Amino acid sequence: MKPKLLVLELWGLGDLVIATPFLRAAVERFQVTLVAKPYAQELRPRFWPEVEVVPFIAPWTAFHHKYQLWRWPWPEIFKLRRQLAAQRFDYGVSARWDPRDHLALKLAGAQERFGFPRVKSQRYLTQSLTRPKPLEHHLEYWRVAGEALGLALPSRAELFVSPDPRPPVVLIHTGARLPLRVWPLDNFREIVVRLRKEQVRVQIACDADQLDWWQAQGENAVCPRSVTELLATLDGAGLFIGNDSGPGHLAAGCGLPTFTLFGPQLHEWFAPLHPASEVMEGKACPYKPCSDYCRFSEPFCLRGISVDEVWPRVEAFVEKNLT
Repeated sequence: MKPKLLVLELWGLGDLVIATPFLRAAVERFQVTLVAKPYAQELRPRFWPEVEVVPFIAPWTAFHHKYQLWRWPWPEIFKLRRQLAAQRFDYGVSARWDPRDHLALKLAGAQERFGFPRVKSQRYLTQSLTRPKPLEHHLEYWRVAGEALGLALPSRAELFVSPDPRPPVVLIHTGARLPLRVWPLDNFREIVVRLRKEQVRVQIACDADQLDWWQAQGENAVCPRSVTELLATLDGAGLFIGNDSGPGHLAAGCGLPTFTLFGPQLHEWFAPLHPASEVMEGKACPYKPCSDYCRFSEPFCLRGISVDEVWPRVEAFVEKNLT
């Protein structure tokens, strides 16, 4: 019997993709249970079919009102604790320096608990891990955690290599979980026009609140309503262009080179992991990274990037990577 490992990754779609190299390595040595948002169940068949997924939306991962404790789903939380404790995990791990994760590992009853301590959260851990350098990618936190558990993760150059060949289609996804990560739709539209003038096939995908706008422009945009639908859309493309968002990370995980427009976040921490992926850095801001809580009326770090600045980079990216 393999020892039991509890893994916490309670945040976004992109975070789960970044955790994928760790999860794939972990199943070789452990019986892995992952606590994550429900869409992890849609990722599981393709990315880590041997992982047991326990769906849970942690209330502290909400963007607004996260500490209105009277609104938390306490019966669900207590039920989850009992469910995890009954598993008698040998090990538990989180790659976030988040005391809430560390307390959760302890309450779940994991015998050995690995994490990156902050504000004295080492009291909940049995092994405190040393954080990577400040500008290291978040994958490197998983790498450190993996080393502590005797796991070797592949290098970034070996991750998510593209299958050959891919469809000669550029997928432009214009959505993001938060509005301040969305480059203006008019700008995306101009990029579409310029690509088509160069005889490049373009498919537009968008969020539900953007669909009417694209249809008004005469575009047959697709609007994936689930991770499963998004995966199917990505399978029909060869390249991805979009905002700093979950779909971009998922595209990289599916083997697509990605071109990502970054605004309030640091690309050093969260760039998509495909070896051929590229980023467009946003304008400088004294508050960057701001954890998506912008101090200004609009995120000029992203919306200040002009089409004329982006276009030469996109043109070269497509020419280099589109089969």
